[in-house]
Amino acid sequence: MKRRVPGLDAQAREEEETLEGVFLVRVERASYKHHAQKPFLTLRFQILEPSQHRDQALSGRLYSTEKALWKLSWFLRDFGYDRDLLARGEIEDRALVGLTGVLKISRVMVNGRPWLNLESFAPAGNWEEYSGAA
Repeated sequence: MKRRVPGLDAQAREEEETLEGVFLVRVERASYKHHAQKPFLTLRFQILEPSQHRDQALSGRLYSTEKALWKLSWFLRDFGYDRDLLARGEIEDRALVGLTGVLKISRVMVNGRPWLNLESFAPAGNWEEYSGAA
């Protein structure tokens, strides 16, 4: 039997909500949601570097509306997504899992609710260049 205990997950949420900066991450889970007005890709990342945040997780969205396709494309390209799938305009959830790259995040408030903003991306090979900004 499962029971929900209010506040039990507050510590984990609080840690995730305070993280901002530049991280080397690996995609842990990906799922495409076809929402009628704003379709999006939900991503869960595991932090690899900096070491003090290793094994913490971050979750975020990348929208696939016409105005936001540039950012989704940027993410896929920098994280090393399969070029053939990208050229065909296809997103395969399983092909995203395990991809690594550099992710810059910030927190934004939308309608009074905090959201993780996936600001920018870079290939994992560029981590040394960005690690000083973490």
